Amino acid sequence: MSQSSTAIFGARRDQAFPTLSEADIDHMRRFGEASFYAAGEHIIRAGDVAPGLIVVLSGRVDITQDGGLGRHETIVTHGPGSFVGELAQLSARPSLVNAEAAEPVEAFVIPSRRVRDLMVQEANLGERIMRALILRRVGLLESATSGPIIIGPSGNADVLRLQGFLARSGQPHRVLDSASDPCAKTLVERFDVDPHHLPVVLCPNGRLLMNPGEKDLARCIGLLRPIDADTLYDVAIVGAGPAGLAAAVYAASEGLSTIVLDCRAFGGQAGASSRIENYLGFPTGITGMALMARAYNQAQKFGVEMVIPDEAKLLSAAADNSGARYLLDVGDGETVRTRSVVIASGARYRRLDVANLSPFEGTSVHYWASPIEGRLCAGQEVALVGAGNSAGQAAVYLASHARKVALLARGGSLDASMSRYLVERIKAQPNIEVLTETEIEALEGEEGNLASVRWRNRVSGQQTTRPIRHLFLFIGADPNTDWLAQCNVALDAKGFIRTGSELGPDRGLMETSRSGVFAIGDVRCGSVKRVAAAVGEGAQVVAALHAYLARDASHAADSNFTKSV
Repeated sequence: MSQSSTAIFGARRDQAFPTLSEADIDHMRRFGEASFYAAGEHIIRAGDVAPGLIVVLSGRVDITQDGGLGRHETIVTHGPGSFVGELAQLSARPSLVNAEAAEPVEAFVIPSRRVRDLMVQEANLGERIMRALILRRVGLLESATSGPIIIGPSGNADVLRLQGFLARSGQPHRVLDSASDPCAKTLVERFDVDPHHLPVVLCPNGRLLMNPGEKDLARCIGLLRPIDADTLYDVAIVGAGPAGLAAAVYAASEGLSTIVLDCRAFGGQAGASSRIENYLGFPTGITGMALMARAYNQAQKFGVEMVIPDEAKLLSAAADNSGARYLLDVGDGETVRTRSVVIASGARYRRLDVANLSPFEGTSVHYWASPIEGRLCAGQEVALVGAGNSAGQAAVYLASHARKVALLARGGSLDASMSRYLVERIKAQPNIEVLTETEIEALEGEEGNLASVRWRNRVSGQQTTRPIRHLFLFIGADPNTDWLAQCNVALDAKGFIRTGSELGPDRGLMETSRSGVFAIGDVRCGSVKRVAAAVGEGAQVVAALHAYLARDASHAADSNFTKSV
């Protein structure tokens, strides 16, 4: 292993690369098929789908990642009792690393679908393997030398957009500044890229994309796969936030074939939280991304099909006799066929009512505070608007990077809308200035780069202008239900989905105006807007799904019997 890789894994190296005992290997054999690789044979190439988890019985396998311009960095060499694979093999996604037989190798290969069987049927062994797969992905993320390469100007809005998408999707990647990085300049010259076409993305499979959309990039790296039109799912879940992922985990673990769609990335608004400290079971707190990544991996462990980023555009009734009750149109001619639907599409961020906001979004105006934004504003003064828990968490996080954080709130204090522990923590931060009864009046800058922000005290009328290059907005969210406008799902006056008894005595707590269509989480009228509540609704809706699917199957059987008579 290289020195850099050793430093990344540190004390957890033995957990990331465990040596299996003979008893472990005997337990695993029934899930795999024997295989042999000649010395020098390329077993896996980055960008290609690996055959599965490869358990080495004899010989050695070198695992390398691309270092750019044809260079390869060795991560680890697997010997007898080791296994080749990382999280990509859990769902048959393209590999992020290369694997080559350093000498003749005898092994057996466990295909992805059988890896999931192994996780469930061999719980103790499966736990060790799952931990190793996760730690290997963490190592790849921290090394930042594998996965797609984004090449473009530093601070460019599209560079930040692509970088943010890959980071929120848990995908290792590199970002090279086209103006200063020698490797970036070489790649731009090699591919004869016009500077006006930057940024570009070089995918692990060798394809070069010119300023792609998130969906095109996801398809190129194998994160997004075509939907199988012949598959009938028990449940389709729209939204991969806390509610949607919880529903997916519980549904799939109880035997329901499950597919999850999200138009952005997994995690929802919770995934953008810099630290959640009031979630049960995490006394030291946990980042939203870490919590949601665990849920995402857990769902894949139980065989959930993830279709991200892909957007549900229309929900309609199925007209065939295949057992499907609903069709979800996701565009590009693709449709999901399902017996039931759970809508967990959450909410979208509210935008500030300032005339020239749009030009600064993506470069200077941000709706989340991740390490990417933390690095952007290091040593600077920033402004943050909001008075809820998300705003408080972001302010505390940014205070550890920025020279000063101006926290603007329209109300008279933070106490009415923010948890007490966050209020106290904000008061204890010497570089956070709380400005109540204050609102943004104007943004000034050019070419998408913010130069100053002007705000006004609503009581005194006093105006203040400060040289601020980064503005963070945490001013609430509106229900993400625009796509339901033609889907015959009842909404309340604010656009939230109506559920339960107010729709009729035969409706369950989370069932919508359409039988077999349920709503959970922030998008549901009357829901408690907290991560724990969303997770609880995700678990609770699965009981309602079972009841509905049982009734649906019974009605179908009765109908078939009547027709036969």
